[in-house]
Amino acid sequence: MLARLPATGTTTPHVQAPMPASAAQRAETPPPRYWQRWAGDAPPPRMPDTPHAPPMSLSQEASLDLDEPPFRVLIVEDDRAQALFAEGVLNGAGIEALIASDPADVLDIMKRVHPDLVLMDLHMPGLSGTELTAMIRQHEEFLHTPIVFLTGDPDPETQFAVLECGADDFLQKPIRPRHLIAAVESRIKRARAVGRRRQGGGERHPSTGLLARPHLLQRLSAALPAADGRGGVLFVEIEGAASLRERYGYAALETAMTEAGRRLARLAGEHPAARLNDNSFLVLVPDLAPERLEDYARSLRDGLAHEPVDLGADTIRLRAAVGHVALHHGFRDAGEVLEAAEQTARAARNTPIGLAAYTPPERAAPTPELAERLQRALAEQRFELAYQPIVAVAGGDEAQYQTLLRLRDEDGSLRSAADFVPAAEAAGLIPDIDRWVLERALTVLEQRTREHRPVRLFVPQAPRTLARDGYADWLAGEIGARGLEAPRLVLDLRLADALIHSLTLRQFCERLVPVGVQFCLSTYEHSAEADALLAQLPLGYLRLSARYAASNGDGALRDEMRLVIERAHRLGLQVIGHHVEDPQAAATLWMSGIDYIQGNLVQQAAGELDFDFQHAVL
Repeated sequence: MLARLPATGTTTPHVQAPMPASAAQRAETPPPRYWQRWAGDAPPPRMPDTPHAPPMSLSQEASLDLDEPPFRVLIVEDDRAQALFAEGVLNGAGIEALIASDPADVLDIMKRVHPDLVLMDLHMPGLSGTELTAMIRQHEEFLHTPIVFLTGDPDPETQFAVLECGADDFLQKPIRPRHLIAAVESRIKRARAVGRRRQGGGERHPSTGLLARPHLLQRLSAALPAADGRGGVLFVEIEGAASLRERYGYAALETAMTEAGRRLARLAGEHPAARLNDNSFLVLVPDLAPERLEDYARSLRDGLAHEPVDLGADTIRLRAAVGHVALHHGFRDAGEVLEAAEQTARAARNTPIGLAAYTPPERAAPTPELAERLQRALAEQRFELAYQPIVAVAGGDEAQYQTLLRLRDEDGSLRSAADFVPAAEAAGLIPDIDRWVLERALTVLEQRTREHRPVRLFVPQAPRTLARDGYADWLAGEIGARGLEAPRLVLDLRLADALIHSLTLRQFCERLVPVGVQFCLSTYEHSAEADALLAQLPLGYLRLSARYAASNGDGALRDEMRLVIERAHRLGLQVIGHHVEDPQAAATLWMSGIDYIQGNLVQQAAGELDFDFQHAVL
């Protein structure tokens, strides 16, 4: 059996040119979840920080760059062993836990420390948990503090009595540590969000005055369709963010971006604007005539650069590329508008003036006959899935497969995806086909779970599909309704698509990572842009381009592959060698530190999931 070479080391940013020592020290490794700090409204992701570090808890994430203190829990428990157990579990998740062994002291402690949640025992000497809860609820300042009971009392009537007295939840002993952490964190997160809304802080960022991203997207959705021909959006991208980070560090980069947000809020005035990611912003101008968008984009670009930004020892000027999109192009939803705006901003980067207008792409109109054939195939359920195993080079019996789409033609012949996907794209049917694929994959996962034969499926999806309104919520609901255990579903994202639609993919990932969906970046080839993407998306896997599998005769390509694998391991990603057709290619990948191998050398794609992973020998 082949054994994978271990990956070691710490993450270092890619640097194009040597830097002074002081600058190199400032270009530190980003804090975990750094990619998400601008999106406090987003659900917390679940991704590995390093190959050796455990995932960060919600409490630790909340305290990272969001000006929010760690979660704090008061444990009310007279049994010292039980109290110390709960304290240890919560402290291990980054949650501050305090113990009150005497119920009579609870109110005084709460007034002093103001806990985010009270974890309460039911049966205590002198004062029961229900009596203490009633007393707490009599105080206005603790009326909305979550109270969760943790008790071994199995009586359902007792549970009802607990909830009637003002408690929020009832947990049964014994409880698994991860279940306790999840219950506590979700309650606190929801309570803090409600508190911010009550204080009017949920709609706008406190430092910049920009709208929270969901509120802007809601307004954008309401502005569609632009029946009167007016309105547009402007995608503002601050240039040179990577260089700024490498030279001054992440804290200085965030200082500069926060100042950019403040200036953009002033420049936009009454027009709603929001920060989208590290260095990008979106401005909605619902009443502006299309012919005025260019001038408005120029005013934003010039206004951002007008005054220098103070970074302590140095000052810089903010350069921006602005792509503008008129809303009269017939966009179906906010996701399509964002996709168009992001592509236009990329085009603006390559213009001398840093401005670009959206031009709808010219698409070959599909023949009515071909579109009808594909629609009929969907209606008649003639699409099929084939499965190709993904095998660990270090051995193991975990079953996992790549799903491959096939079409059973009307004459009974079987077509590969390459034969019909271009026509489906031209006919606008890819979202419908993607949904069929995902529904079929979920059904397979559900069946295998019931049979106690769990499997992991890698399922390709197009960014245009993921951008559809409600698609993420639909998938999250399906996972919950089917009772699927995470992580069993891995969504495959092609590198070429991810580079163009990175914003759309980030938003989708933020919604799905908390429910256990994982993500794989496929057909990966090294480039500065692709390298940066690895740290921006919450990925779990990286599938290499097929050309790396044939690198045994190309020393430069083999060295490039080793560097890609090393960086991926530093970021906690597992790497899949794709299109492995012969033993020599497998050996080259193994010597480079690959984690998994996929290709006809292992097994050709088939309609059944019957590969023997336990006895597979590469």
